[in-house]
Amino acid sequence: MKIGDIVVRKSYGKDITFKIINIKETEDGEIYTLKGINLRIIADSVEEDLEVVAEEDTKQEQVFSRKVNSSIKKILLGRTGKDLYRREFKVIKGNNNELSFGRPGKILHVDGDSEYLDVCLKVYKQLGLDVIGRVIAEKDQPSQVLQLVKTVKPDIVVITGHDAVTKGTRDYIDINNYRNSKYYVETVSELRNYEPGYDNLVIFAGACQSNYEALLDAGANFASSPNRVLIHCLDPVFLCEKIAYTNIEKVVSIPEALENTITGVKGIGGLQTRGKYREGFPKSQYLK
Repeated sequence: MKIGDIVVRKSYGKDITFKIINIKETEDGEIYTLKGINLRIIADSVEEDLEVVAEEDTKQEQVFSRKVNSSIKKILLGRTGKDLYRREFKVIKGNNNELSFGRPGKILHVDGDSEYLDVCLKVYKQLGLDVIGRVIAEKDQPSQVLQLVKTVKPDIVVITGHDAVTKGTRDYIDINNYRNSKYYVETVSELRNYEPGYDNLVIFAGACQSNYEALLDAGANFASSPNRVLIHCLDPVFLCEKIAYTNIEKVVSIPEALENTITGVKGIGGLQTRGKYREGFPKSQYLK
């Protein structure tokens, strides 16, 4: 086996599909470092427990693909609904010469993993969202994200990467029992001190198994993971789409915001938040 191979772990019932990202020589032999294809997880394994597969052959990846495609299709079809707002220009009733226009919220997505961020950016583009992506390691996020926010001036900021609960943990509230939650909490605190208004700057923070309660207490609007489960890399994307395209006059329905995510209420939760979509009128006659 080599770096880049797609594998599953036999001892775990082949439940998660991984990519081999590193091979370490130890006193006990070679240890393979694995990264989840769709779920945000890093794991180690011995070669004997691994089986090479084609990514698309595993049942779980097939389920994920169907869910992702279904969510994208549902979102795009929903934009044409009677009561939903669209990015496209639309005719004001009674005067075909005057047009209104709309602007969805601008998103800054900061991720500790470049591959996951690339996947997210592709889907943001499919959904017609205005997004800027930056790769910043989790430990560097508290010192770098605030300045980036000041420069980009987003409506919504996503802070994510990798995380995990320490093996054998019984106290799920103690921030010290998490791999990277403390960095997300510090980053959120910095951002909320800069902009206290929850509706002015919408913050999503967290990754797989992150300390949900600590992130909300620090000032996040939405966070992972209420049930300390592994979240799908596209969960923040589908959540942000709902916020970005909900009119600013409306409070986003949390159940509705989560209905298109892959892991749902077990993976993400949050607080009442206003949408970031603004309608304008009239459209400039000089724009096509």
